[in-house]
Amino acid sequence: MGGSTRDGNLPKQGGMTTVSGPFGAGAPDADGGVSLPTLSQALETLASGFDTLGTLGLLAIDASFLAAIERRNGDAARRAAYAALSRLVLSVCEQRLHCDDLMIAGETGRNEIWIAFLREAEDASLARDEIPGFEAALLQTIQRNGGKAFYPHLRQAPTLVTGYEIVLRNPRFSPESQIFGALEMARESAALNEKVRARARRGRFQQMLLDRDIYSVFEPIVEVGSHTVFGYESLVRGPEDSEFHSPAALFGAADEYDMVFELDCLCRRSGLKGAIDFPEGTKLFLNILPTAFHDPNFHADRLIQTLEQCRLSPSDVVFEISEQESIENFSVFKEARDEFRTLGFQFALDDTGSGYAGLEALLEISPEFIKMDRAFVSGVDEDPARQDLLAALLTLAEKMGARVIGEGLDTLEELEMLRELGIHFGQGWLFGHPTPLRARD
Repeated sequence: MGGSTRDGNLPKQGGMTTVSGPFGAGAPDADGGVSLPTLSQALETLASGFDTLGTLGLLAIDASFLAAIERRNGDAARRAAYAALSRLVLSVCEQRLHCDDLMIAGETGRNEIWIAFLREAEDASLARDEIPGFEAALLQTIQRNGGKAFYPHLRQAPTLVTGYEIVLRNPRFSPESQIFGALEMARESAALNEKVRARARRGRFQQMLLDRDIYSVFEPIVEVGSHTVFGYESLVRGPEDSEFHSPAALFGAADEYDMVFELDCLCRRSGLKGAIDFPEGTKLFLNILPTAFHDPNFHADRLIQTLEQCRLSPSDVVFEISEQESIENFSVFKEARDEFRTLGFQFALDDTGSGYAGLEALLEISPEFIKMDRAFVSGVDEDPARQDLLAALLTLAEKMGARVIGEGLDTLEELEMLRELGIHFGQGWLFGHPTPLRARD
């Protein structure tokens, strides 16, 4: 499809693309993106081409994901991400657009890019082939290259939403009025497509929960001095090769759809199911949110029955309390904690140093294990400040009768520093990636 509607060659300059260059794109801008004309700058060229050829297709590329980048990291980060997006879009334009077509920047304050397809009135392929083909190629390009292009502002490729409108030239109206009408219709199309996409994604997530289509992998927790395995932390994974495979994607979707409690319950069941034939003499670290105590299956008698089926006892299990959900009422929480502790269960405070509660949660929960977030462990062998912080925490932990686990170990040097500091346990990819303990059903 690439090439001119007239001679099959992309023009280097001239023709209807003299707004800036081919497809309206000029030299790189200050942010390293593509210098694009605004609609007001391109309007005369666009109206003239529409008037001459007779058919206009407008594709709206909705980049609403940029708003989240701006909220987190500021406008400079948003502009850099917009520049990265414009480069990716241009790469598709170079393959698929005709010389008469234009790539146009969104209006001020709108995170969007427009593609204007100008065709002769007799050309019926626009809606049937060209715009759907462009959309498919663009989405494929974003999925293939977006993770790298938008790093570090995004950890994975964003989801783009598109919508389009095709309008035939009607001489009763000015080209400009038809163009602006088509713009609004394309935006409405994109908004509708986003609602349909979001609804379908929510349905897929809900069906995954109903099917219990998650599984658990286990990461070893190693005694620093002896290098022997002390326990395993149960970690959740979504279906392979799915949008919900990673824990971040799983809990991000659960939070978006207000299903965190349901997912947390499923994660615990999966962790226990995966722990059948658990290595004797090791601890099972099972993640729970503070709201877990509302789960009927988490009541002490029901939970002990489940453990017996897995050939585990309460003394084999450590509940990891995540700081990523705040504890609204410590008195209520401690009452439930004491009941479970009487039965033999132990507690760990996960990701200590990040999240909502910090030292307050540490003092109120009074756990048997304190897991230091990887941010305080990574590079500890080269950072005296991190060493001092871990030493201070170790002193506090020992006064509380707790033991410290350093998370996120990647190197032998970090492990050796934990040993020198007297930290009890380490966890991380240094000891291997999380894997199932046995073949999955």
